[in-house]
Amino acid sequence: MNTGPRVAVSHSEPPPVRAVAPPHVLRWIRLGWTDLRRAGWPSLLHGLLVTVASLVIVEIALLFWPLLPGAVSGFLVVGPMLATGLYALSRRLEQGQRPRLRDALDAWRQGSRCLFRFGLLLVLTATLWVAISVLLFHFFIDADIERPLDFLRYVVTQGDDAFLEWTVLAGLVAGLVFALTVVSVPLLVDRDVKTKVALVTSLRAVGENPGTMLGWALFLLAATSLSIATLMLGFLVLYPLMGHASWHAYRDLVDVSELTPRSFSK
Repeated sequence: MNTGPRVAVSHSEPPPVRAVAPPHVLRWIRLGWTDLRRAGWPSLLHGLLVTVASLVIVEIALLFWPLLPGAVSGFLVVGPMLATGLYALSRRLEQGQRPRLRDALDAWRQGSRCLFRFGLLLVLTATLWVAISVLLFHFFIDADIERPLDFLRYVVTQGDDAFLEWTVLAGLVAGLVFALTVVSVPLLVDRDVKTKVALVTSLRAVGENPGTMLGWALFLLAATSLSIATLMLGFLVLYPLMGHASWHAYRDLVDVSELTPRSFSK
């Protein structure tokens, strides 16, 4: 029997991913709620900032209605990146330490280069998507959209294919972004890996757990929809819940035992 030394995973190679059963989704939500309660105000501060940012985005979009659907869906694109601080708080709790706002700030500083490049990519994707949305509605909707009722009447319920096509395209964009970010962002916060490695790991985790990740995506969609339905106020609690729960999803899905942890301030 070979008892040679254990070979560490290279930082240039994706770490192993685990097969996780769909019921684990409920476990992630439960653990996320526990982290939210234990983290306290630093966690809720993330929810407050996202709520305010969402209200500002909607207020701006209301001035030009074709921006609204693109702005809302664009927020879904960059949402995982905004949860960076929440991952750091859950990481701190997992290590048996008291979470601090400083930990959330350190997460951005320690992974600044990788997170900046990745964040820039997501922002560009969101901006491009907003532009595409505006063009689609401008060229295919033959009506003046000046009020919320006009948007519902001429875009959502008129039976035109434009809104259906936009919905399908939005779903494809959201699905791709979900597959690329669901594991990669918390992995970049937690371990010293390259952006490419994190992206490949995320895609592999989704590919090897399609049913589980579909359930997880539906939960994120439901939580986001509920937050929007409550005039963004739901984000106060639901956004930090999604962030903390996403950390536990990452920890279940990826074996990072052979990767070097990122070091934060003591």
